[in-house]
Amino acid sequence: MFAVTLYHIVSCSNNDETKNPINDNYLRIPDIHFETKLIEQGIDSDGIVNQQILKSDAEAVSKLNLNLAANLGEIRDLTGIEGFVNITFLSAEGQQIKDIDLSFNTTLDTLFLNGNHLTVIDISNNPNLIVLEVQANELSSIKGLSTSKNLKKVNLSFNNFEEISINNESIEELLVSHNLLKYINTDDALNLKNVLLIHNQLTTVDFSANTLLETLLISSNKLQSINLEKNTSLTHLYSSSNLLTSLDVSNNHELIDLRVDRNPDLSCIKILSSQEIPTVSISDYQELNTICN
Repeated sequence: MFAVTLYHIVSCSNNDETKNPINDNYLRIPDIHFETKLIEQGIDSDGIVNQQILKSDAEAVSKLNLNLAANLGEIRDLTGIEGFVNITFLSAEGQQIKDIDLSFNTTLDTLFLNGNHLTVIDISNNPNLIVLEVQANELSSIKGLSTSKNLKKVNLSFNNFEEISINNESIEELLVSHNLLKYINTDDALNLKNVLLIHNQLTTVDFSANTLLETLLISSNKLQSINLEKNTSLTHLYSSSNLLTSLDVSNNHELIDLRVDRNPDLSCIKILSSQEIPTVSISDYQELNTICN
């Protein structure tokens, strides 16, 4: 009976420790590649791979770059990142990470997690985030996008998004290329300046609320029309390889780079007689004209 009771106590204790990565003065680091990289950078002060580091070691770190020392193996589990409560910069690119808990990293302003296997990311508790780079993952959703009021750049390219609403007016640069996008809403992203949406499945878009837009790269979709009347600050427009039947850029006086080739049903692009566009890419059957039927 005593042996059984003792086993039960030890088992419960181990389970509790597993659920709570921060225990007493130590922080649990179950992934040996994660800990090895911490040792290599002099963060883990005992210099021993023992699946733990001092909490004080973690709390002393302001920038954590786990891309260094690639020969030390790829990280699969970032359990323990919760203890790095003072980091403003985190980079863990090209690893094997499937999920990450950033709820304790409230001071983060720059996050690079490109080239992992994330299926969802939650930035609800990261109000100071300025740059979010999570391209080349397996993401189909993102949580907390509206809570990061300082967010300027969001890179979601090479993921599995089918739809997305950018309900954050601070974002200036949005990259969502090479996804499965059929719907995007940017009505609340009032400060958007640069948008990359190439290689998706969009049939319609509306950027009328994004009056500060300067660069719109939206080639290789299924667009039949696009209204750019409100986008008077537009300088670069790439809408090649779509299904456009008409295009009017006569109100886009700042345009310096226009690429609309490979739209089979688009023969005429409307411009002003006084409008000069330094760089133009069109197909042989297309023309720029002041009158388009």
